[in-house]
Amino acid sequence: MSPAKPPLCYDAIIIGGSFAGLSAAMQLARARRRIALVDAGQPRNRFAAHSHGFLGQDGNTPAGIVAVGRAQLAAYRTVDCIDGTAASASGESGRFRITLEDGRELRGARLILAIGVRDELPALPGLAERWGRSVLHCPYCHGYEVADQPLGVLAAHPMSSHQAALLPDWGPTTYFTQGQFEPDAEQAALLAARGVRIERTPVTQLLGPAPRIDAVQLADGRRLLVNALFVASRVHMASPLAMQLGCAFDEGPLGPYLRVDDFKQTTVHGVHAAGDASMAMGNATLASASGVMAGFGVHQSLVREGPVKCWPAPPSRPA
Repeated sequence: MSPAKPPLCYDAIIIGGSFAGLSAAMQLARARRRIALVDAGQPRNRFAAHSHGFLGQDGNTPAGIVAVGRAQLAAYRTVDCIDGTAASASGESGRFRITLEDGRELRGARLILAIGVRDELPALPGLAERWGRSVLHCPYCHGYEVADQPLGVLAAHPMSSHQAALLPDWGPTTYFTQGQFEPDAEQAALLAARGVRIERTPVTQLLGPAPRIDAVQLADGRRLLVNALFVASRVHMASPLAMQLGCAFDEGPLGPYLRVDDFKQTTVHGVHAAGDASMAMGNATLASASGVMAGFGVHQSLVREGPVKCWPAPPSRPA
């Protein structure tokens, strides 16, 4: 029986291969650092047909943008792209250990957590199957595509009225308080000035063949014409790695996000974070930009603290 192969060791291991992770990887690849990019193929934006507002990529599919990014990254000899799910993380700066679900083990001097977040939607019939199509989270990302149609905001937290105040720039808007998130006097005045209708009877169901919305059903039996419904989901970390490593979190309006400094280092030395997991507010451009900063931060920390000393590095791929 042949001996087991030793774990591979890298300057940095990046967990998550969507916009943030790929952007971080590109900076480190161009700095000629030995890196691994681990991706499970479950990005947050997989439910959306197109990505918008991302300069140079407007209207392209999220999967297509990632595919181009991975192809460009593959041109750099010091990069290993690994398909799989990172199940656990441990160690300290210079000696991190990542174990994949299939048992493979990676070791690295630095970690970048581009793990993303998971959306928790309100428990409303018809909502989940329309998510990313006619049930939407961000008017800046999707408002243009549903403009000049009857729009709604389904209140899910105290800041939902802020979203309702934005939407009239795209179409006539109804704010559904769900009987729970009544605007205060200042919010109500802004909604009135913006021409937003306030509906206090809760929505109980979405109507029409999914992924389309034709109307919403109210608790009192009325049906109101709505063709796109905006709702801000609660968010949760899509991976337990940050908790395993002991990283600190801040509480945002929609859920927790990783506490980071200007170069995206978390409260654990040697662990950086990028993308939606590291920000209270996110979109494609912000995710990519945060990945760039995480890549810069990791490279500069490696420069300051000297060469990697964790384990022998694997040989570079042949040219």
